[in-house]
Amino acid sequence: MITAIREVRRAKGLTLEEVAQRCVPPTTAQTIGRLETGTRTVSVVWLNRIAAALGVDAADLVRLPDRPDIPVAASLDSAGAQALRRPATVVPPLAEPDLVAITVTGGIGDYRAGDEIWCRRLAPAAFGQALNRDVLVPRPAGRFLFGRLIAHEGGGGRLNLLPLGPGARQQVVADPPWIGCAVRLVRTL
Repeated sequence: MITAIREVRRAKGLTLEEVAQRCVPPTTAQTIGRLETGTRTVSVVWLNRIAAALGVDAADLVRLPDRPDIPVAASLDSAGAQALRRPATVVPPLAEPDLVAITVTGGIGDYRAGDEIWCRRLAPAAFGQALNRDVLVPRPAGRFLFGRLIAHEGGGGRLNLLPLGPGARQQVVADPPWIGCAVRLVRTL
């Protein structure tokens, strides 16, 4: 099995020791190094432990033949585009069962026509995680409301949303069965 443990660890700016200490139970930097280089076989248990320590899905640490990595050509910051010191790759996003998408057909707020907004569905108990984030809220009769979640009463309760358009007034929605919290913007340039 070919893994991307080293690439993900470096992309997150972590040392071998930091990853080793984040594992549950903690392990040694040498063990993490051996798993990265393939001198020790990576089992599913190790893959899950390291993924949790890095804060990613285990699938993000495995190179699959049908999901090619994309080489990183440069990094960009306020000083401009910079050459990389070490080769790096990124993994294209993977669809997950709890994702829903919104296609933007006309520019509104920070979004442009052609954008895709990927949202993670949240159950009522998790609505608080979406405070101050853009959310999709289902309404009766197959309608939806999209805006910034600015307040929420515990449990499912009432949600206060600020729609994205200029001069829009706050909307209140009571007890939706789920909401979709925006987690990824896909934009073609």
